[in-house]
Amino acid sequence: MHKDELLELHDHMVEIMNTFRGMDSVDSGAFDAYDELDVTPEDVHKSKSEHKHAVFVLGNALADVMSEDEFSDAGRIGKRMEELAEDAENKL
Repeated sequence: MHKDELLELHDHMVEIMNTFRGMDSVDSGAFDAYDELDVTPEDVHKSKSEHKHAVFVLGNALADVMSEDEFSDAGRIGKRMEELAEDAENKL
């Protein structure tokens, strides 16, 4: 995936996150791990690896918000996103 495509994906995922943040049923700290990264789609000067890591961390948070438990489809996706985020972080 090219960096511009990754930035577009990151942007779409942030839109989804913002929708969830507006819901009363979603824990206010659900996206803290993503927020702590301080990497947004607008940060075009940051590396592709940083954005890739941010996408995986955000993907994990989104899957956690959508999952009913760790064995649901979203729960399994969340677990895989967590593994990919760790791998991407190790490559930074």
